[in-house]
Amino acid sequence: MQMEQSIAHGVEVIAPKRHLVFAYYVSGHGFGHATRVVEVVRHLILAGHDVHMVTGAPDFVFTSEIQSPRLLFRKVVLDCGAVQADALTVDPIASLEKYSQMSVLPRASVLATEIQWLNSIKADLVISDVVPIACRAAADAGIRSVCVTNFSWDFIYAEYVMVAGSHYRSVLQQIAEDYSHSEFVIRLPGYSPMPAFRGVIDVPLVVRRLHKSREEVRKDLGVPDDVKLVIFNFGGQVCGASDNQELPPNFIKLAKDVYTPDLIAASDCMLGKIGYGTVSEAMAYKLPFIFIRRDYFNEEPYLREMLENYQGGVEMARRDMLSGCWIPYLERAVNLKPCYEGGTNGGELAAHILQDTAVGKNCVLDKQTKVRRLLDVMVPGCQPQKVPGNDILVPDWHTLAENKLGLHN
Repeated sequence: MQMEQSIAHGVEVIAPKRHLVFAYYVSGHGFGHATRVVEVVRHLILAGHDVHMVTGAPDFVFTSEIQSPRLLFRKVVLDCGAVQADALTVDPIASLEKYSQMSVLPRASVLATEIQWLNSIKADLVISDVVPIACRAAADAGIRSVCVTNFSWDFIYAEYVMVAGSHYRSVLQQIAEDYSHSEFVIRLPGYSPMPAFRGVIDVPLVVRRLHKSREEVRKDLGVPDDVKLVIFNFGGQVCGASDNQELPPNFIKLAKDVYTPDLIAASDCMLGKIGYGTVSEAMAYKLPFIFIRRDYFNEEPYLREMLENYQGGVEMARRDMLSGCWIPYLERAVNLKPCYEGGTNGGELAAHILQDTAVGKNCVLDKQTKVRRLLDVMVPGCQPQKVPGNDILVPDWHTLAENKLGLHN
């Protein structure tokens, strides 16, 4: 294949001569999906391809890292994720109702619109993180699709059905059926069971790169190097302080578009909720993480086990967080020595896999698919939907969680 060279962001890139068009659907749930998508998209753009983002996330999430005319935005949201009253409170019934209103009841019109749009941009590949109906739309348009994620919404919503009632099971069945139309899932570390997918390729952590040094960040903030710095990070939830509110002298209100990876690398610990973006970047930059559990979000135990495996996590009781009893947790956290030494180039590897898939190459999938004992484990014990004949691997941290947390089949 002919290759061409280009320079982008000071990096020399050798890209395939063929120009590709990607349609990247991003979940409407929070900022975490959008922030991890950034690194994958950056490598696709560097390789000379066009990427159409289908997202409701603010543009700055992407443009803070990528400035290119090849990055295009379409403001459409086709799922809702988990509906939250605040950073820690999920409403299971409202989540299922909203998803039904967005993607189940208007399904025919949504599919017709997406098929027409995908054909209009001449998409070579549809990528989803992790919007279910995007996979079905791609299949109906005659385009291959791939998901990039550490969890799937059928797994998350299965527990919600236990609360909301069995009449919502059809929502799970539809989500699982939609996912089954994708070629495979590029599976990120900290993954939960995803039995709807036909195949799996594992990659290392997907994390955003740093723009500034620790010294530069602290200088900008006016924080001396010998002062302990804590990030209060709850995944896109707005700061409670108004613009004209006077804060205590040791509190700094950051702009909504602040580049979080730089702050993580310049800090001594982080206080927040567990999600893929915060956990992966805390691990990559060896930042101790004080976390508060959420109810009804079963991605969390798998990420928590991974975080604690690498000695990077301290759990804080919610009542202590709300009452301001933070000091014991801060003292424990700053003495941790996070020890993750694994790869952080998952975004680059995922981009290569996506390019190969777009040009019709068959990627080598994980075929070790005979272990079925824990495929459908929920936390605790609820069955997500599964497309018959599909298998997934049981993650290492799932086995740890089973022993440590009492998970069961």
